[in-house]
Amino acid sequence: MTIFCSHCHRPLQAETSCLPKRGNQAPSASKPFRSTKSASKARRDQINAELQALRSLLPISAQEKERLSYLHTMALVCLRLRGAQLFPPDSAPPAGPGLGAELLSLLPGFLLVLSANGKLVYISENVAQVLGLSMVELLAQGDTVFDILDGRAHEEVRKKLLLAQEEPGREVTFVGEMRTSKAFRLQHGGNRAVAVRGRFTALRWPASPSATAFLALCTPLARLPADGDAGSQDHLFQSTHLLDMTFTDVTESVTYHLGYRREELMGQSWYNLLHPEDADLAAAQHRAVGDAAEGAGLVAAHAPCPYYPHQ
Repeated sequence: MTIFCSHCHRPLQAETSCLPKRGNQAPSASKPFRSTKSASKARRDQINAELQALRSLLPISAQEKERLSYLHTMALVCLRLRGAQLFPPDSAPPAGPGLGAELLSLLPGFLLVLSANGKLVYISENVAQVLGLSMVELLAQGDTVFDILDGRAHEEVRKKLLLAQEEPGREVTFVGEMRTSKAFRLQHGGNRAVAVRGRFTALRWPASPSATAFLALCTPLARLPADGDAGSQDHLFQSTHLLDMTFTDVTESVTYHLGYRREELMGQSWYNLLHPEDADLAAAQHRAVGDAAEGAGLVAAHAPCPYYPHQ
């Protein structure tokens, strides 16, 4: 019977092998490092100490620091690093962080600053009034604007940001549902639709992606009814349409928002009120709603005042 070597598969005599004998093998290299409990504990202690040091440098109150998890700490640190890159200490600070709490409370929404690739750089503190999430809690969702937006809006947001980046100074607007707290969703039935209006601005010259930021104001599309204010509808107007978007009815409050009397809009097409730049997006949402059995869509569009058409 022929015996084959298990290593090279050549025939060989019994008791032989082409493999070197154990005694003739070269001494092996140092044994692979195996972590011990003490070494693991030492590494954890070192990481904890470094995170504590980073946490102590954050410009927030001691009470807020105590509540920060490791994830929140790293999210805030990364946010501050991106801000320091766009707004170096020796340059003028961005307008947002310098605003006082009183002035922020007067805004119809919250301020947002993005880097050229969509990374979050700054979120004003009053974001909690709009989304029910603090700045720190929102950062835990992710570090880009796409992480805080519903996925259905991502493609449109990318197009608008690219358009704004190609033409610095040009204002763009996009709409999307932003993530909210669990308590907010339970109370209001879902996330919140927000209109984001802003433009890319060169912070230093010569302009480059690393020195360009998208500065925006994020405004909720509909104000939530406050206590005792549930019956007031002056902050919005409602309309009904035929399938071709011809007006069949509209509330009287449209006069306050658009400047048209109710009678002037009856029988008109909704498309007659839109800025030409918004027509394609509005038509796409119109088709999407029409194709769905129970559809809903969001669109931000410029509606001209009768005295200032297409403004």
